[in-house]
Amino acid sequence: MQVERRIKRRHFILLLGMTFLWIGLIARLWWIQLAAAHRFTSRGIDLVKNSVKQRQQSIVLHSGRGDILDRNGYRFTGEEQQALILFPLARGSLKGTDGLKRVAAIARVSEERLSEEMQNAKVPVMLRDESKRLITLSERQAEQINQLAIPGIVSLLVTERYREDEVAKHVTGYIHRNPQLVQSLYPDEWEQGKKNAETTVGASGLERSFDRFLQGIEPSTLSYYVDGQGNPLRGLDIRYTQQKNEYYPLSLITTLDADVQRLAERIADEERLEQGSIVVLDVATGDVVAMASRPTYDQTRVDVEKGAWKNRAVKQIPPGSVFKIVVAAAALAEGIVSPTERFSCQGSYGKYGFSCWKKEGHGSLTMEEAFAHSCNIAFAEIAKRIGGDKLDEYARRLGLLTQVGHRTAHLFKLEGFRQLDGEENGRVFLEPQSGKDEGVLIQTSIGQRDVRITPLQAANMMATIVRGGQPGQVRLVSEITYKNGQSFFRFPVQRLDEAGIDYVTAKKLRRMLRQVVTEGTGKHLAQSPWPIAGKSGTAQTGAGHQERNHLWFAGYAPYDDPRYALCVVAENQSSSGGNRAMEIFRRVVAELAGQSD
Repeated sequence: MQVERRIKRRHFILLLGMTFLWIGLIARLWWIQLAAAHRFTSRGIDLVKNSVKQRQQSIVLHSGRGDILDRNGYRFTGEEQQALILFPLARGSLKGTDGLKRVAAIARVSEERLSEEMQNAKVPVMLRDESKRLITLSERQAEQINQLAIPGIVSLLVTERYREDEVAKHVTGYIHRNPQLVQSLYPDEWEQGKKNAETTVGASGLERSFDRFLQGIEPSTLSYYVDGQGNPLRGLDIRYTQQKNEYYPLSLITTLDADVQRLAERIADEERLEQGSIVVLDVATGDVVAMASRPTYDQTRVDVEKGAWKNRAVKQIPPGSVFKIVVAAAALAEGIVSPTERFSCQGSYGKYGFSCWKKEGHGSLTMEEAFAHSCNIAFAEIAKRIGGDKLDEYARRLGLLTQVGHRTAHLFKLEGFRQLDGEENGRVFLEPQSGKDEGVLIQTSIGQRDVRITPLQAANMMATIVRGGQPGQVRLVSEITYKNGQSFFRFPVQRLDEAGIDYVTAKKLRRMLRQVVTEGTGKHLAQSPWPIAGKSGTAQTGAGHQERNHLWFAGYAPYDDPRYALCVVAENQSSSGGNRAMEIFRRVVAELAGQSD
């Protein structure tokens, strides 16, 4: 009896265990198939979508994100084009027919080219030429191809978000899939299942800073359903999924001028600017007219580690003698030095290993002449009189220690919203007490040692001087609009929260900046169609065995009726040869002058 009871007990325990196992399995299946079907695991995997993908061949016709446009309506994020779309399943549809030959004749491509594309296609593709540029068709060609009714070959309007030959890539930025970022940016939508691991988000540029507004709607797709052998399933024809909404997605109207942006980037490439940036601002408003960065990158295949995607116009680097503008502003505003006071330069300071770029020295020269000829010795003496605290103060007054990009205190769910992604602050000293050290102070006077500013800050400083000393914020986006063109939000022109400098000091600086070009280090620019005012700079990088420099030129034009403030930086240039930044500056101004004729 005891043996039988033990056997029954074991059977009962085994049966109970199997029951719990089945209950757990059923609960797990319920969780996977129903409760968490759209957001499985912490990565938010959509099991329903992924199961459909296993029997679906599809291609995205429009990302669903909002567009990014220039001030005149030019689209940086692509335009609609009539494309020839090829699905791998078409290989079976074409067997024993002359369909491929007929499609090739209509599309005006070789039959061999089309056949090769079909054989190599493992996923749906759009027909491209050898340079990967989309081959576009006319409406008539599209109609003729679609009339052939070949399963897997169709012509439709598509919008590619990024084009290989597009400009302003660093300003626009790029998108990627990052589940952790999606979850942190959109916790409510993540919990509700509206966003998951498949959701793309902005990784840089305007795509990142305005991601919440560009998110838009679901992508428009073209799909075929196939069996395990890739053959079309009976009764499931081509499916076109398009979200229709009168108001969304939203679009960004930037302050950029695509024509100016294009000329700036063309000149940068013609002058072989491998690393650096060009900034062009409207002096009246502080709006960005053009912002170019090099090296360039492919927005569809981004190598994050190489960092070519970073916008160098908003990254801090040593400014060299461009910082002498701050030294001059402090000296003039505080009455420490008059423009006609004389200094003596013998080429060497006598200690700290500090010397002038002109080895034999400039001899006796006034403060104005020292500025025009960029004399290091004279400005070291001036900086000693000013002191570190005042240098720091005037750098701040001129907007060099803060982010100058447009910001909005409250923008819907966003607090302290900033338009410019990745913008860095500037600095004068690493430590507050450094300015009391004479050796540090004289190195600071020529924009070396700890001094760092961004090219955007330098261009904005020029605009500040032109406007009489009042610093403003730099605007990159003027408006967010609905899909129907109505305004969603407008960004007003705004001042920076800095004191600026007085009008008299600004006027003196404008005259001195002009003398740089008429008689000083900027004489190369004297023959420009528009009269130019500005300041050159050469900052030693201290990197590597071969001496390398960051070459600057920041200024504005025309001098007598300023329209644009510009800054050009050629980074990590050889110490031999001229100032490449100055030549790029000259060419950009010349073409701007030509456009205005």
